[in-house]
Amino acid sequence: MKKLISLVLALILCLSLAACGGSGSGGGKKNFTVGICQLVQHPALDAATKGFRDALEEAMPGQITFDEKNASGDAATCATIVNGFVAGNVDLILANATPALQAASSATQSIPVLGTAITEYGVALDIANFSGTVGGNVSGTSDLAPLDQQAAMFDELLPAAKRIGILYCSAEANSVYQAQVVKAVLESAGKTVTIYTFADSNDVGAVTAQACGENDALYIPTDNTAASSAEAINNVAEPAGVPIICGEEGICTACGVATLSIDYYELGRTTGAMAAKILKGESKISEMPIEYFQGPVKKFNAAMCAELGVAVPEGYEVIE
Repeated sequence: MKKLISLVLALILCLSLAACGGSGSGGGKKNFTVGICQLVQHPALDAATKGFRDALEEAMPGQITFDEKNASGDAATCATIVNGFVAGNVDLILANATPALQAASSATQSIPVLGTAITEYGVALDIANFSGTVGGNVSGTSDLAPLDQQAAMFDELLPAAKRIGILYCSAEANSVYQAQVVKAVLESAGKTVTIYTFADSNDVGAVTAQACGENDALYIPTDNTAASSAEAINNVAEPAGVPIICGEEGICTACGVATLSIDYYELGRTTGAMAAKILKGESKISEMPIEYFQGPVKKFNAAMCAELGVAVPEGYEVIE
């Protein structure tokens, strides 16, 4: 009888331990906490966060508690935020923009980390010969649009522009990558290209003024500091009569004439769907390749084009 009782107790203990061991993602857990670290507030990143939340809430209604924090453009604050998430043992972290991803990937090797609005994961995480899958506890979505097609927009919209300035924040690794690619394409098309970088939002105006004074047109990649400072850029570039081709729609709306841009809300939704698969235990993050937005659209800022006398060919949609 004692042996029978011992066996029953052992079985109960095993089942209890199995239930506890399965309480993580996909192991029967019903409620999850998701930490969101967004680098800075601007339309593109805001849309990505909203898309992520909407998709995850639709996939797992009533099961998600979001802890959403904004780093106000400071990389050190990203580290503080994600370290708080790790200490709180959240179930998943969304890292919105490259500095947030870098901070999260350094802070934990066990909690799933999904990036969004990351241009190039190999560059962001210093992975040589990046294959498309990060591995470990990191995956996500990329906002990379075809850079050669963005560069080609100069001949389509601004054929007289021979001197092109590329403007971006030197602290953003993905902006450096985009600038190098676009510079090479433009130079192969016979353009004279000069790089102009600002360290932060404090010197955006001065650097933009120099770039406008020395060039016929400018290019701004998907740069978060530029996005949050787009009005300051426009306050210099528009009076100077210098048109800007932009890497994304939010920047273009504020200071550009045209862009080949992705839909950041839909990019966020894709990331949210990935999160749902991880939390439900349907997919292992270590095996999930980076996903890319398909079908970027050529768009133009009608008011800015009219102001600067830019003729827009067929194939461009007006930014609403």
